Amino acid sequence: MNSYATRQPTESSVAPEEDAGTAPLMDLDELRRAAEQITANVESVIDGKHEAVQTALVVLLAEGHLLIEDVPGVGKTMLAKSLAKSVDCTVSRIQFTPDLLPSDVTGVSVYNQAERRFEFKPGAIFANIVIGDEINRASPKTQSALLECMEERQVTVDGSTYPLAAPFIVVATQNPVEMEGTYALPEAQRDRFMARIAMGYPDEDSELAMLTTRDTSSPLSRIRPVVTSDELRAMMVTARAVFASTPVKQYAVDLVRATREDRDLRLGASPRATLQLIRAAKAMAALAGRDFVLPDDVDALAVPVLGHRLLPTSRALGHHHESAPVIADIVRRIVASTPVPVGSGGAAAPGATGR
Repeated sequence: MNSYATRQPTESSVAPEEDAGTAPLMDLDELRRAAEQITANVESVIDGKHEAVQTALVVLLAEGHLLIEDVPGVGKTMLAKSLAKSVDCTVSRIQFTPDLLPSDVTGVSVYNQAERRFEFKPGAIFANIVIGDEINRASPKTQSALLECMEERQVTVDGSTYPLAAPFIVVATQNPVEMEGTYALPEAQRDRFMARIAMGYPDEDSELAMLTTRDTSSPLSRIRPVVTSDELRAMMVTARAVFASTPVKQYAVDLVRATREDRDLRLGASPRATLQLIRAAKAMAALAGRDFVLPDDVDALAVPVLGHRLLPTSRALGHHHESAPVIADIVRRIVASTPVPVGSGGAAAPGATGR
């Protein structure tokens, strides 16, 4: 079996956990302090990637799934592991390879000869945070095993349905499709990720500092949990309670609909993208200490939330070998040309938290 887990749950964890939505609200100042602790923890091993770390934290608070795409060796798995180890919850890691089977991911029914009945043995997907390493090296059949898990947060095996842990977050890494031995993720799979980020190469100072900080031991060995699973649930509920006014929601709808009508795109963003854009914007507002969403929050997340869902036309792609920079430019153009609503802040809705 090509998967392994740290703090991997046993069969008993197939039982449903407390839903994140039932956790109590957290004061926004307390949320910011907890978020700063997570950020400091992750940035102690990831040098010079503050924007990528912040986007990853936004996705975590919005209870979305994160796709980290870049060339090998730039710290994709390091970011995923350090983020997961910063929270005291169950963590599972799956190394995706061409021979990985769907049952390795979801689990399998095994016949118990002594009791003369089938027993379900949960796969590595049964954890709060699942790290999918090099997800696009697995076959399309294995990739598709994640579809139900990521959208419905449940697994169906042999006609029986098993709920996944709450919260449930997939942090997947992948190499560019131009690399050898990769299978491009289908549109339905990509659409289930809330955001995609790229690490990029470190700057000269960060790369030089890395030679000192990582010379003797793995930096991940120094990472300790700074937030409990209950605190994470409370942070998620608090972020969800942030108020988004009707003009801000309309602005998000206008942005997404513009991608479906743009001449340089042959596939626009789905309605799921609209939902996830607002959810992510709420999390970003909470991290900024606000109980309401601004258009700036939507703008800042437009590229990471929408970019991986879009397909450019061959004319727009032109001589470029990679589509991501082209799509990012298109999204920025759409953002710049979409009218920003006036007076889009406003008072928080009843039940939202104040500073």
